[in-house]
Amino acid sequence: MLAHKELPVRSDHATTWEEARQLAYRCAVPLPSATTSLDMAVGCAVAQDVIARMDLPHYASSAMDGWAINGTGPWTVVRSGRRLSAGEASVIATGGLIPAGATSVLRKESGRMDDGGLLTLLPDAKPGETVPGRHIRPAGEEATAGDNLIPAGTVLNPAHLALAAVAGHDNVLVQRKPGVAVVLTGSEVITSGEPAPGQVRDAFGPQLNAVIPQLGGIALGQTRIGDSYDEWLAALAGAGQRPDVTITTGGTGKSGTDHFRAAVEALGGRLLLDGVAMRPGHPAVMAELPDGRFIIGLPGNPLAAMLALMTLGEPLLAALGNRPFRAATPMLSGADIEPVPGKTRLMPCSIVHGLVFPASHTGPGMMRGLAWADGYMAVPPEGAAAGEPVPVLPLPWTTPGQPGEVRLG
Repeated sequence: MLAHKELPVRSDHATTWEEARQLAYRCAVPLPSATTSLDMAVGCAVAQDVIARMDLPHYASSAMDGWAINGTGPWTVVRSGRRLSAGEASVIATGGLIPAGATSVLRKESGRMDDGGLLTLLPDAKPGETVPGRHIRPAGEEATAGDNLIPAGTVLNPAHLALAAVAGHDNVLVQRKPGVAVVLTGSEVITSGEPAPGQVRDAFGPQLNAVIPQLGGIALGQTRIGDSYDEWLAALAGAGQRPDVTITTGGTGKSGTDHFRAAVEALGGRLLLDGVAMRPGHPAVMAELPDGRFIIGLPGNPLAAMLALMTLGEPLLAALGNRPFRAATPMLSGADIEPVPGKTRLMPCSIVHGLVFPASHTGPGMMRGLAWADGYMAVPPEGAAAGEPVPVLPLPWTTPGQPGEVRLG
């Protein structure tokens, strides 16, 4: 069962956009950490320090192809693997183990071995080629056993994985990412080709599987259902699958074919939030089932759904993944924006010379404006005049400005 916080549904007034974002963040606590293999850990935040289990490198090795030597020469070349006495040398390759008794490595470009096995220094060799320690990589040069190589909280990149491997680790403890399942609804939706009148092409399937990882989740797959209550109930029950979060599309209104609330109630769940004072996306709903799973109900229009997902899904997945709450960054509006009394207006926007401008083609069912936006602005109910600051947040696939991050209690 997932841990959660007791938060009442706001019923005394319409939940504001900022209240909704904070509620979505505060309602959950981080998922427990899990051990994973290195090949599955990229992009995860390591949950505890990764410590060097041995010196790096753990043995003295050659930095060059050539000969391990003892003394200043000339040298008699002996078989590899034995201890070198004064005046002796053995063939060695880059990365090879420095034999006992060796004082330095002579590069193959700096020496010559005759047919009798006598190695001499070439007249044009660089000065200092036989200085003790020359071309030897000492043990512990990069790190010593016990060094903290990767601090807890680091998001692992491929180089981190290589570092952990050479330090002797096969697995790492990471912050678990929330698993997210998607329930797509609508009997009129088609998934390929051109829709006929009365049909619509699926805008959610390709989009949600791509954006879930960008929000810090793991996409667990999609289920397509029709508009019946029984289908809704079965999908939210999650037979055979227990995602941390389920995202649904459509069905959040209150008509006879909208079954989100009834299905949640039948499963013993509770509504955490029922509607947000924002436009578009105001019919967004968030619920929790008795086993701690969360459900986010998105409106059926594509742009409204994506902005509702940014409002609720982004902070919820951040909380579950033990990541900070991302606050909006005030930026100067480049245009006058009309008020919408009582509602925050969410608008895809472009940033030009430090000013934010509303994008065009941003009706609730449109995708064109969002596709080319740098972020989205949250215009307060009283609107904004050109030159006034408005809150701006990046989209998951863009990073306009430098949004501040704060941890909420």
